Order: sequence, then C-alpha cells, then structure tokens
Amino acid sequence: MPNYVPVSKENHASKRWKRFDSYAFAQKETFLPLVAAELPKAVTAFPIAFIQQNDVFFPVALLGLEQGKNLFVAANGQWVGAYVPSALRGHPFKLAKSQDNQLVLCVDQDSGLITDGPEGEAFFDESGEPSEPVKQVLEFLQKIEANQQATARMCAVLAKHQVIKPWPITLKTPEGEKTINGLFQIDEQALNQLPGEAFLELRQAGALPMAYCQMLSMQHLATLGKLAEAHAQVASKMAQQNQPFQASIEFDDDMIKFQ
Repeated sequence: MPNYVPVSKENHASKRWKRFDSYAFAQKETFLPLVAAELPKAVTAFPIAFIQQNDVFFPVALLGLEQGKNLFVAANGQWVGAYVPSALRGHPFKLAKSQDNQLVLCVDQDSGLITDGPEGEAFFDESGEPSEPVKQVLEFLQKIEANQQATARMCAVLAKHQVIKPWPITLKTPEGEKTINGLFQIDEQALNQLPGEAFLELRQAGALPMAYCQMLSMQHLATLGKLAEAHAQVASKMAQQNQPFQASIEFDDDMIKFQ
C-alpha cells in the first residue's frame, strides 16, 4: 500500500526523487478515475464507464476484467495502450487534504523513488524553496484537481436528466466468460429524446462531449479480451521456458502481440 506523507523541509530537504520508468505500481488498478479534459484522448485507448459512489457518478477508465488486474500493464512494467490516464502521471506524488481541509502535496515514501542522492530531482532548491520539478508536479496535480470539480458538475447534470443507466458487461476470455457489474453508461435513447431545454442545459454544462466520448469508447471492449489473451500467452510461454514473467505486449495495426 502507498505511504503518502506531506512534502516538507523537515522530511525531504536532503532527499531527492526519481521519475518513474515503470508502471508496475499500477498493475492492480482495474479502474482509474478520469477527468473531462482528458476524455478526448482517453476515448482512443480504452473503454470509459461511469461508477457511482454515494449517489455521485464519475467517469473511469476500464483497464481490466477482474479486480486487481490491470491489462494495460505488461509484466515488465510497460504501459500497453495509446494513452496514460492522468491519475498515474503524477506518481509518486498526490494531493491530499490536511486536517484544516487544505490541499497539500504528498509523496509516497514507499514508492522506491525517494533517494538520498545523488540521482534524481531535489525536493527543495538551495534557497529552501520547492524545486522547479516539484513546482511542475504540483501545478499538474492542481489542474487535475480543478478539472475533477468541473467533471463532477457535468456528471451531476447527466444524472439529473437520467441519461446514465447500468452497463453490465460480459466478455469472452481465455478462462471463459467474465461479467463485470457496477458500471454505468450513457443511455443513448434517453439522450436523444431529451426535450430542448434539458439538452441545452447539458450543452451549457459541457456534458455532451463527455456523453459522446463514453459511448464512442465502448468500441474498445474487445481490446480487453485481446489483452487478456495476450497476457495468458505470455504467461504460458514464460512457464514453458521456465523464465521470469518479463515479456512485453504491444499493439501492431490493431493487433495485440507479445515478445
């Protein structure tokens, strides 16, 4: 489990951090939250669904067929796919709320990316201020946080007009059929039948692109089945050769192959 602690001079003045070069830390992420600003790119890579928590909907990238298995991460830590969700790109940093409800920059102490030097980026510069790389990470995470709020407002408008419906998914995999429950999709028929005022409210809220991106992304469901098959082939090959499970998986002209 991650061990996030606030970035501070007390804890990190003499420390450095390395940029990650492997997505192994995301191997168990079956779903990842998305924000509205990244949906036009996410729609090219994987299925997008909605998840409901406490009567609130939010979009997620669907990355696997079973809990704890991210099909977009190969055994060697390679990311398989055309787009990396923003939820991963800030690693090992994240924003978290302090006791006084303020957002503070935190870092995963157990990420293996915190060092005593000389490799990596400094947390603080010689004047004791956050280093430029840390400022850049903070700015990126702040943008994501701001867009999360905008995304929540869009989802609320979609839910208000009842254009989100359950999306049970059944896929064929090498182990047999897999059924995924708890996901939601846009109800295209309900969307098309909205009265003019409701449709206008969706457009003014910026929610229409989100709806269309989700529907368009559903074409990538077959990709999950192909990735599951590729992972199974890699595991079988490595077992036969009695080698560590380190082969890679890649796309080639809409085909998925392993090396």
